Amino acid sequence: MSSAFPQLSLNEVIDKTVAIGAQGIDLCVFRRDGTRSDHIATHLNYESFSLDDAKRLLETFNENGLRLSIGAFENLIGGDPGQRRKNQDHLLRLIRMAHLLGGDQNDVKVGTFVGYNHELGSQDGGFQKNLEEYARVFAPIIKYAEDLGVTILYENCPMEGWQPATYTSTFNNLTGVLAARKLMYQLIPSPNHGEIYDPSHDVWQHTNPVDVIRETDMNRLKRIHVKATRNLQNRARTYWGGMYSMQTVEEELAKRAGVPLPAHEWARLNYECLMPGFGGSDDHDWRAFCDVLRERGFAGPYEMENEADLSKGTGNMAAVVQGFKATTMFLAPMLWPLCEDGYQYDRKAYIPLKETATQDIPLVTMSEL
Repeated sequence: MSSAFPQLSLNEVIDKTVAIGAQGIDLCVFRRDGTRSDHIATHLNYESFSLDDAKRLLETFNENGLRLSIGAFENLIGGDPGQRRKNQDHLLRLIRMAHLLGGDQNDVKVGTFVGYNHELGSQDGGFQKNLEEYARVFAPIIKYAEDLGVTILYENCPMEGWQPATYTSTFNNLTGVLAARKLMYQLIPSPNHGEIYDPSHDVWQHTNPVDVIRETDMNRLKRIHVKATRNLQNRARTYWGGMYSMQTVEEELAKRAGVPLPAHEWARLNYECLMPGFGGSDDHDWRAFCDVLRERGFAGPYEMENEADLSKGTGNMAAVVQGFKATTMFLAPMLWPLCEDGYQYDRKAYIPLKETATQDIPLVTMSEL
């Protein structure tokens, strides 16, 4: 996932990917005028992306033996109404780009969040109301994607830091629990939406990802995010518990009582983000997880998302690359066959990306849908 390299150009990200030994890139294409500060990578020129740009990109990726997907992860059903509409229109832009890149025929998916509407969520029946708002907003978006042969994928991060540290709730993305995802597919039965499952988010919610996979509709599961969680046994957990987020109270009162407070909005829950196999053990059985995915017939990409404190968090490019390389080797015996040179990806399995779009199509917006 190219989010680890916001300062690099696309060609530089491709060079890093080849050096790491990965087989593809999920290209982040965040809005340049967006409100997020934690993820800002934008590796495609979405403002003027054309059919010719798509052809050149497919050629470049084929030359390097790489596959691709694209995505941007924002709040599409809540938050500031003006930003919400811009996020919705940006998703439509990405769907168009994916179509020009071959869409489902090339397994070019569009990653997104759903987000959460806290004005509705604070009401009685707030979760149901968020589901209904999701269906209202996403039904025309998914129909548009289906018409273009593109599939949208939701990631399951609850986005626990998406509100100020003074806000009571840390549930800020509807797809953060399996129940929501199952309900969403009932509300919109189209096959052109599914999920990217990241086990690390369930680990800090004290949920076993193996159990989640056993209950998952495998027709909907298209990607696995590779990221690890180490649950911290610290003073904050002792004081605030392991089931609820830390809360912010008056600082002087907390100091007198000796009660720890969150340092910032992303420090509400007591865990450390790791890359598997890099910098220590985590609280997830990757062997059992990969085994159950294989048992259930999963054959999609495993995408490394590097947000690790000891890798991406250092700001050191060499440490970022080390984290990716270590995880690649960590997963190798679980995912690849044993060959003369050890556990290796079978390069013969590479399927070249095809130029399937024959004509450009205009941009559309939510108001037009």
